Amino acid sequence: MLITRRAALGALAASPMLAAPAVRAQAPVQITFNYPVAVGGPITKVIDGYCADFERANPGIRIRPVYTGTYQDSITKALTAARGGDAPQMACLLSTDMFTLVDEDVVVSWDELPGAEKGWMDSFYPGFMENSRTGGKTWGIPFQRSTIVMYYNKDAFKAAGLDPETPPQDWAEQVAFAQKLTRRQGDSVTQWGIQIPSSGFPYWLFQALTTQNDVRLMNEAGNRTFFADPKVAEALQYWADLSARHKVQPSGIVEWGTTPRDFFERKVAMMWTTTGNLTNVKANAPFPFGVAMLPAGRRRGSPTGGGNLYVFKSASPAQREAAVKFARFLTEPERAAQWGIDTGYVATSPAAWETPKMKEYVAGFPAAAVARDQLPHAVAELSTHENQRVTKALNDGLQAVLTGRAQPVPAMAQAQAEADRILRAYRG
Repeated sequence: MLITRRAALGALAASPMLAAPAVRAQAPVQITFNYPVAVGGPITKVIDGYCADFERANPGIRIRPVYTGTYQDSITKALTAARGGDAPQMACLLSTDMFTLVDEDVVVSWDELPGAEKGWMDSFYPGFMENSRTGGKTWGIPFQRSTIVMYYNKDAFKAAGLDPETPPQDWAEQVAFAQKLTRRQGDSVTQWGIQIPSSGFPYWLFQALTTQNDVRLMNEAGNRTFFADPKVAEALQYWADLSARHKVQPSGIVEWGTTPRDFFERKVAMMWTTTGNLTNVKANAPFPFGVAMLPAGRRRGSPTGGGNLYVFKSASPAQREAAVKFARFLTEPERAAQWGIDTGYVATSPAAWETPKMKEYVAGFPAAAVARDQLPHAVAELSTHENQRVTKALNDGLQAVLTGRAQPVPAMAQAQAEADRILRAYRG
């Protein structure tokens, strides 16, 4: 009888109808987010903080932020991972990588993603969206975006007899100011008047000069370039003359990465670099400094720059939905304002500039608004199909001229010939 009762109890326990229901916690959705760092400052700390804040607000989602080096490193790693079946679900990559990512068929347009309403995608500055859309679709969401601005040492201006509140307004004044600011001791230079970096992103700094000379480097479809336009060679001649003729900039290649440090160490009085360095300069310049729009040639101008958010095709439906939530979290006006304050990058929507936080910041630090005010003069950054190869053709020509190995006209003609060879296949 005892055995029978035990057997019956065992059968009852084993019955699926009577067993206690198992409590199974749903696994959180995991998102790998790749991002680069191209400027000085605590970017990794800021990103980690945003990810932690997002997870607290969205307990069903886990974000794994992965620092992937420079922008160049980041696109290489993302494409290699995608080809190997191990792509991140989301990445911040150059806005100019758009054509490459679309051609490689590794990203999905934001228009196809749940929660990415048109009103949100239309809320960003039009100047930033020029490098975010093609073929009627939105492929990138502006996040880590910038323009080029001029930083100058106000103490150096005073010492040179220049008004520290009046930066150069045009190309001629830029040369004249740089001549007054260049200081020599015998055969050595203790302070250069100006530095326009020619490593890292030479095409980008050069595009500011070509824009100011009223010429565009590519068409909207990304399948033609105009490197051989005479105005392009004129702009390159102006850049080369800063060293070779006027002797107000170091000869040879001016390093992107060390230019801010040269500025802090008073080795240069004026520098061109990204507004993304603004917070770095604010924290580290041991002297009062000014921030100004770039001087005008035939017109004012700068290319936009920086990174967009992309979602990779390999992301599952749940990961795609989570990626949209994270992107919307990162670009909320209050957070976009804080990102601009923390880094110096341009808050990417007009709404961010209307927040009390940003208004207060700009009131106390007007330099923060210079890049925003320059946006009406900005153009899309150089971006084409096979962008890295086309950009390399231009960069090689630029550096040949800046190191004295070539003249602007033939160097740009050669760069154009190489670009034509690469892009011919993309023309209808």
